[in-house]
Amino acid sequence: MYCILVTGIPAAGKSTMAEAVSERLKLPVISKDTVKELLFDNVGFHSREEKVNLGIASMEIMYYVARQLMKTGQPFILENNFEYSSESGMKNLLEDYPYPVLTITLTGDYRVIYRRFLERESSPDRHRGHVVNDCYPEKKVNHLKPLKAKTISYEDFACGIEKRGFDAFRVGERQIKVDTTDFSKIDMEKLFSQIATWREEILHD
Repeated sequence: MYCILVTGIPAAGKSTMAEAVSERLKLPVISKDTVKELLFDNVGFHSREEKVNLGIASMEIMYYVARQLMKTGQPFILENNFEYSSESGMKNLLEDYPYPVLTITLTGDYRVIYRRFLERESSPDRHRGHVVNDCYPEKKVNHLKPLKAKTISYEDFACGIEKRGFDAFRVGERQIKVDTTDFSKIDMEKLFSQIATWREEILHD
């Protein structure tokens, strides 16, 4: 039994990484953002406060599913932008179920990833519930396109990473940091080898 956390800064490629690790290791992924999207589509929100509450609910659902897997001794992956405020939730889980945890943290050149963040926010493939803050499903003006969402400055983007600890958060004794500035330069086989070595170590403890 063990748990792998895939975390890191916004737009660093956490979902893609989690799916790649899941496919190689044949493990289920519990993604907070996927849960949020289901809540956005089925519940919706009419204010920033309601959206935040759905985010909190999605975190609790993610932990609930994790707890059910832990009860039966199943390994799994949690994918989320874990931050300093997430520490208590993970510690509560691990107090009840002392799983070995590997934290895979995605980071890189903040400016490059900020440009990726802006591209993602304007992409038609991005779930609109993540982009807008006032209302989802969105109201259209004069039956035209949905209102364009505001974005944040690079300074606020970088400051948020530092203050919230997106690329500093870790749980457990082992952390692997992956630079995703350039996806083409990521050595996935090396990463899988590091994970395999960690699994062997914990299985023989």
